[in-house]
Amino acid sequence: MRFAGLSSKARWGKRLIGVGAAALVLPLAVGVVGGATALAAPSAVVHKAPAGGREDLFVPSEMGPIKVQVQWAARGGDAALYLLDGLRARDDRNAWSFETNAQDQFAGDNVTLVMPVGGQASFYSDWYAASNLNGQEVTYKWETFLTEDLPAYLENYGVSRNNNAVVGISMGGSAALTLAAYHRDQFKFAGSFSGYLNISAPGMREAIRVAMLSQSWFNVDSMWGPPWSPAWLRNDPFVFAPKLKGLSLYVSAASGLPGEFDKPRAPVDFYNTANGMALEALALANSRAFQVRLATLGIPATFDFPSSGIHAWPYWSAELFKARGQILEALNA
Repeated sequence: MRFAGLSSKARWGKRLIGVGAAALVLPLAVGVVGGATALAAPSAVVHKAPAGGREDLFVPSEMGPIKVQVQWAARGGDAALYLLDGLRARDDRNAWSFETNAQDQFAGDNVTLVMPVGGQASFYSDWYAASNLNGQEVTYKWETFLTEDLPAYLENYGVSRNNNAVVGISMGGSAALTLAAYHRDQFKFAGSFSGYLNISAPGMREAIRVAMLSQSWFNVDSMWGPPWSPAWLRNDPFVFAPKLKGLSLYVSAASGLPGEFDKPRAPVDFYNTANGMALEALALANSRAFQVRLATLGIPATFDFPSSGIHAWPYWSAELFKARGQILEALNA
């Protein structure tokens, strides 16, 4: 469940009401720019990405055309940063583009921001089948899209297939590490903000099932199969952690205590804040366990565990700013 929109009262109400008391115990939270619209890739490969500016691309895929919001590198560089959304990803915009100041943060940097639109409740995975509980017509193939279709398309604009970083929040946090682990030729950096990084822990698979059902009746069996399927292990950062050796890593989760961005006034505000507190506390427990796992493997990573902050976009925007220097260094941008 993407409880990743606590930046305003109205948005909190819309996204969080109806989650109910179950959200307090579920160990999972899965979280209009200007410019022209590009419907097809350029006919010839250009040697530099467009210098600056924002654009909406529609990239062909097995799932049909996928909208991707792009902010081009300030000086036409070939590096790219993929920003992944949470479980409640919208079909019109990637939340990084309007819930955070990510575009302003990197406006002067020589790195292209790549913000795919859609993929709610997908975990950015290749699913076994379309969800059969909600009438989904298209089988998700997000890993294929993000690691084959999209980089091939962006290459036409001069964006490198091999000089990329990926960051995700909540659901997208675990997905970012998964993509980077299995596609080391593509990604040099991976970041998880309030991600759930130990999904084989007791109760997690059942919690994910409930979370998926709560998000428009998505059937988790269509994604990774029954709980004994090997796909569950393949997509668990705690399990595949050895594959992350040598990658530049950034992992964060706050304490779950209200911080500077939390000023509840109405009853619904207090309710939503409580949900965000519980979800972030669980993200912290998962991320701390992952920290221990990396330590036992001798894999270095940057960890940030702020003393205050709940499961909300303003805190993730702040974390991106903290990680920015490491991202640029990893990409030599």
